[in-house]
Amino acid sequence: MDVAIIFGSASDKEKMAGAAKCLDEFGLEYKAYIASAHRVPELLEQILKEAVDSGAKAIIAGAGLAAHLPGVIASKVTIPVIGVPLDAALGGQDALYSIVQMPKGIPVSTVGINNSYNAAMTAVQIIGTSNEKVAAQLKEYRANMKQKFTADPVSF
Repeated sequence: MDVAIIFGSASDKEKMAGAAKCLDEFGLEYKAYIASAHRVPELLEQILKEAVDSGAKAIIAGAGLAAHLPGVIASKVTIPVIGVPLDAALGGQDALYSIVQMPKGIPVSTVGINNSYNAAMTAVQIIGTSNEKVAAQLKEYRANMKQKFTADPVSF
């Protein structure tokens, strides 16, 4: 497995689908899990062991409300954790602040509210630092994005 995607509730599945879409586009292997740091901490421990043992290069963790899941994960593993604040209350700002304000020494990279696609792009970049195939795919993705952006003429 290249990446583990973990989120705290089945109701978050649609918001986290962008991560799976991105990883599929790059042909990366992932597994998605629903696990709450508060409700089923033992299950979370098992999932993290599986992710580490399978060689995951990054973990994407989506959470809303108290949004402790990414931080709890980061406290238990040494592979990069990318937090996705989810809009469950207060427009997701509460989750954003919770995830981004990690204590020194236990970082969680954090993307925009509900932006699981960008979380996966961050994982792609991490993997691309040691995988030439993924690095080449990322370079091609960026070139195609630039070409599409500049190809559309402005008209009113």
